Amino acid sequence: MTRINQRLLLWIASAVLTITLGGCLKDNCKRTYTLYLPVYRTVAEVRAQMKSGTPQEVKAPGKLYIYNNYIFLNEQQKGIHIIDNTNPAAPRNIAFINIPGNADLAVKGNILYADAYTDLVAFDISNPQAVVAKTFVDGVFPHRAMYYYIRGNGNPDSAKVVAEWVKRDTTVDCETYERLYSSFYLANAADKSGSYASPNVGGRGGSMARFTLMNNFLYTVSNSDLNSFDISTALSPKLVSKKNLNNWGIETIFPFRDKLFIGSTTGMYIFNVNSPASPEQQGTFSHVRSCDPVIADDNYAYVTLRSGTACQGFTNQLEVLNITNPSSPALVKTYPMTNPHGLSKDNQFLFICDGSDGVKVYDAANVNDLKLLKKIDGINAYDVIAYNNRAIVVGDDGLYQFSYANVNNIKLLSKITLQKD
Repeated sequence: MTRINQRLLLWIASAVLTITLGGCLKDNCKRTYTLYLPVYRTVAEVRAQMKSGTPQEVKAPGKLYIYNNYIFLNEQQKGIHIIDNTNPAAPRNIAFINIPGNADLAVKGNILYADAYTDLVAFDISNPQAVVAKTFVDGVFPHRAMYYYIRGNGNPDSAKVVAEWVKRDTTVDCETYERLYSSFYLANAADKSGSYASPNVGGRGGSMARFTLMNNFLYTVSNSDLNSFDISTALSPKLVSKKNLNNWGIETIFPFRDKLFIGSTTGMYIFNVNSPASPEQQGTFSHVRSCDPVIADDNYAYVTLRSGTACQGFTNQLEVLNITNPSSPALVKTYPMTNPHGLSKDNQFLFICDGSDGVKVYDAANVNDLKLLKKIDGINAYDVIAYNNRAIVVGDDGLYQFSYANVNNIKLLSKITLQKD
């Protein structure tokens, strides 16, 4: 983690400041947007604070992982909320693990694996309210190197990392705003409104996950690589292989049986793990450029394609693929959607987070004729985990739990509401 030499964030801050001060006053049209400026601390200072503390308000939820009676919910780039879900009707937010740069997570036994910018961290969670960072694997996610800064001659001891972000509202003329949007914000998935967020039973993760567990291995994906970590010694994860997928649009990873299903902006990859330390590509299905989470069952893979600034596509649909021959997946049928994100399947019930169109629940017993059973409105939904007659949904205003014991009468069990700034 201490060997990265990047100054991108400083360049961003200074460039935006320079352009703002130099804006043309002759243009009466103004736009206001939110800028997040980085606050740097030493690596040692950041690591010393990677432990659980008092619970924090949920403000910007990201990935989630459920393990036994706990929900582990990522707070984007800040850490992980630990939620005691013993009673789904009254979940309790009991602790927060401070992890600057965290985006992904997975849990096995009493060990939580999480990224902290370029590093993999193994935490002991045997006491969820006294979580301790045990192991740091340096520099295994180099695509996150932009959050580091090294001064002078590049001495690693001088390395600093972004520990937090300071919010600043900035007003510029419309011409400058459009130039900023097209040259920087668009490439980093800002939305056109002007807001730019700081970089956005056993256990199971959601379909938007980039970490997954299978047997004694942790598999992770970056923008272009599939990484395999041996975790047979749980607190000593070892990177044993890295495969470049010749694609700069890798997004998600999903495990099923002895296969890994990897979603990208241009297609789905199927890898077998007959050799767990070195998964082998078995099949590929290409599609139009679009964001692409994927899940699978014994015979079919379900892929949602959506438009979005980061994906540069215009397609919004569900694709059902026949994977009985994993070497040659074949399209069965396409279903139109509004703006689908995460999805989950429990027996014949298929749950799809369709953005502002809420959560859609289908009977998928016949993939050639999916039947919409229920649409849960009022949620701008991002991801869902459905299991054991309960659906946990991450929305842009909170974390929801529903009971679908009677799928014709789906009931809201609880909601943890987001705290807005």
